[in-house]
Amino acid sequence: MTKKKALAGSSKTVAKMKEKKAGTEKPLQPPMLQAMVWYKKEHYQQLLSLFDDAELLPKTYADWLTRAEEKKTEVEAAGDQVMKVYIDPETFPEWCEKKNMPKDANSRAELALEVAQARSFSL
Repeated sequence: MTKKKALAGSSKTVAKMKEKKAGTEKPLQPPMLQAMVWYKKEHYQQLLSLFDDAELLPKTYADWLTRAEEKKTEVEAAGDQVMKVYIDPETFPEWCEKKNMPKDANSRAELALEVAQARSFSL
């Protein structure tokens, strides 16, 4: 998952939620747009076979979806907006090759950021 300007880590979201609970939250900021890498069920196993770091992802789509939905809920609860960016098994390897990047989490996040930025300019 990425924020518009930087990679977003779950620790940032969790820290933000803890601040709210503790009553030490920072002054209100406008919501940020966070691009989340998303997968379609029919592509998941094919994508796992393409990714250099597939061992870091859940083995099943159902397990991945549960984790992704939880993360999306956390981000939205913290006040940010989520843009799902679907990774396509046909175009992702081509994009990585063109950019001379491995097919890993950092590349998926970079693609999500690129798509989110392109879409935000066209809104």
